[in-house]
Amino acid sequence: MTEFHTLSHDLQVAHLHDLARHALQHWEGDFADIELVKYRENAVFSARRDDGQRVALRIHRNGYHCEAALRSELQWMEALESAGITVPQIIRAQDQRHLIEVSHAEIGRRHIDMLAWLPGATAGTSEAGVQADTEIDFLFAEAGAIAARIHLHSADWQQPDEFVRHAWDEEGLIGANPFWGRFWELEQLSAEQRELLLEARRAARRDLRQYGRHLGNFGMIHADLVPENLLIEGPQLRLIDFDDAGFGWHMFELATALYFCLDDPRYEQIEAALLEGYHAVKPLTEADRRTLALFLLLRGTTYLGWIHTRQGTPTAIEMAPMLIERACLLARHYLQE
Repeated sequence: MTEFHTLSHDLQVAHLHDLARHALQHWEGDFADIELVKYRENAVFSARRDDGQRVALRIHRNGYHCEAALRSELQWMEALESAGITVPQIIRAQDQRHLIEVSHAEIGRRHIDMLAWLPGATAGTSEAGVQADTEIDFLFAEAGAIAARIHLHSADWQQPDEFVRHAWDEEGLIGANPFWGRFWELEQLSAEQRELLLEARRAARRDLRQYGRHLGNFGMIHADLVPENLLIEGPQLRLIDFDDAGFGWHMFELATALYFCLDDPRYEQIEAALLEGYHAVKPLTEADRRTLALFLLLRGTTYLGWIHTRQGTPTAIEMAPMLIERACLLARHYLQE
């Protein structure tokens, strides 16, 4: 079998489409209008069930999460939904499993799940930021409030015994082998840029330990509050894509929400709305607020690790110059504080 990742993009998509059609047989009903809507980490297909229900079928990328971690993501989403936080509803397979595994001759074995499609328009994209006509105060105050509710819930939630998720902790961010990759080994970095990032990494280790971690500032987080994962429908904001969810600092969550807005001329308004929306639900201490530059830097280095471990992919090639420039800018700002 040819290595799937070596195939052309079009051929990969054709095989994934075939796998999606085959996998849909595991769910109740007949499905039509099967369309690929996103293909970055996972392949996400939209389909329409014969009763009119629109669904999202996720074909998970091989090797990113083990089966137990994928099941844990879905269990956490169900717990959040039970707590009144609007997340995509999980549609279980005919045998009531959250998750199935399907084999394809050209792709190999993949884990697949199904979610109900949430209505709404995305607030923007990671590449282009928040759309210009978006009501900033509403969007970010709501995003902050939802993040705070998630964090309060995770502090009280009794996890299932077999719950497994990665951690955006000290080791996961700046350890010997960070979760998204050894960012300082990225080939495109100059010697000066690499030394700057390593200096910031050393300072960050000290500051993280000084800040500490406890139920009040660390727990399960969504970890991907980027514009394309925020759905606006009228007066409601909804959150999608829990693929990166894991254990992390609450302020890392807020830094993620701000990261792709840093070039936006409305940035100060965005930051104020996000922090005020969060603070109204879960008060932030001065110690929390002082870590924002630290966690913006750490969010920046994770994206460098991401492109380092995905060299040659269209997204990595397109975004590398911006991500490198931004990480170095954030490192200088952090070290000067």
